[in-house]
Amino acid sequence: MKPIVIMGAMQQELAGLKQALQGLHTVTLGSRQVTTGTWHGHAVVLALSHIGKVAAATTATALIERFDVTEIVFTGVAGGLGAGVNVGDMVVATEFLQHDMDASPLFPQYEVPMYGRAHFPTDVRLTHSLHSAAQAILKNPAQWMDMDVLRELHVQSPQVHQGLVLSGDRFVATSAESKALLQQQPKAMAVEMEGAAVAQVCLDYGVPFAAVRTISDRADDSATTDFNRFIHEVASRYTSALMGTWLSQRTSG
Repeated sequence: MKPIVIMGAMQQELAGLKQALQGLHTVTLGSRQVTTGTWHGHAVVLALSHIGKVAAATTATALIERFDVTEIVFTGVAGGLGAGVNVGDMVVATEFLQHDMDASPLFPQYEVPMYGRAHFPTDVRLTHSLHSAAQAILKNPAQWMDMDVLRELHVQSPQVHQGLVLSGDRFVATSAESKALLQQQPKAMAVEMEGAAVAQVCLDYGVPFAAVRTISDRADDSATTDFNRFIHEVASRYTSALMGTWLSQRTSG
């Protein structure tokens, strides 16, 4: 049975997923240890990529080379950029762009050299199925989430968004930075540090790729407020509920 790869950048984001897997087995890939198992009848490889584009690309490449991967899904947190993209919302990426890629004047700003493109789209079918799962879990978050925690972290009526997600090797944590990114990429919904790199690797190998990010902050001057608590008490539960729902929907066709 060919495995589905689920990747995340931080251990806290993946903790609940590991507990859900059955028949756990650890595989060493270089300095990475990945976990294999089954969930809702699907073979799953759970991988911690570590933070940043290089780490994510290295991990994705090693996984594709080692396993006969059917698809890769990246999950975790991101900073909200787009209007109405609030803390506690989810963003399903339709495409990625590296906001810190600039090989000009040899190539246009943002274009990845030798690829002739700046935008790397996600797989349409896979993205649609993840969007449906995200909508399902946010219809009634009280089924899997402590609503008092959401209120304490100022999460109200969480929504699902789709669109462009930016990736870069810096944690965007000031209003000036987020404003500058939006001026350059006004359609951007969120910003993080890994997705565009994994999208590029998956394009190279012809592996379907999709990503869903939980908004932990607004990528502004309050970006570090309650971040650790949000990861432990909200994002990890979002991820577990999302992946469990998505895999169960796949089983039922």
